[in-house]
Amino acid sequence: MTAWAQSLIRISNYEVETLQKRLAEITARRASAEMRLAVLDAEVEVEQERARQDADAAMLLQAYLNGWKMRKSAAQNDVAEIDAEEVGARDALTGAFEELKKFEHVAETTRLAAMIAAGKRETAAFDEMGLRCRAS
Repeated sequence: MTAWAQSLIRISNYEVETLQKRLAEITARRASAEMRLAVLDAEVEVEQERARQDADAAMLLQAYLNGWKMRKSAAQNDVAEIDAEEVGARDALTGAFEELKKFEHVAETTRLAAMIAAGKRETAAFDEMGLRCRAS
């Protein structure tokens, strides 16, 4: 394999690894954001149950629900943004894999072409030696 092909493959591998790390980080952030949503849903259920059992808590429930709706909306927006970022990262990773495979294919094709050319040169050299032996 030629030096340029090795360099391109090494660079492409680095890009793929970098994008895989980025995707893993995005996936972890999405899981965290989804966990925040689940916690918010659990908290509102607790507050609603408390309001059913306590008149003072019932009076404050509407104010709590207003704040909860804002926090939930913000968390849902975070999840949506992270999802869009994840789609972009997956697309970039797919593209990087495709580029890597192209470089590997070109390198392999170049290697095979060099082997075929070397074989042809060797065959030509043997043919020439055979002709010289006959001529002598």
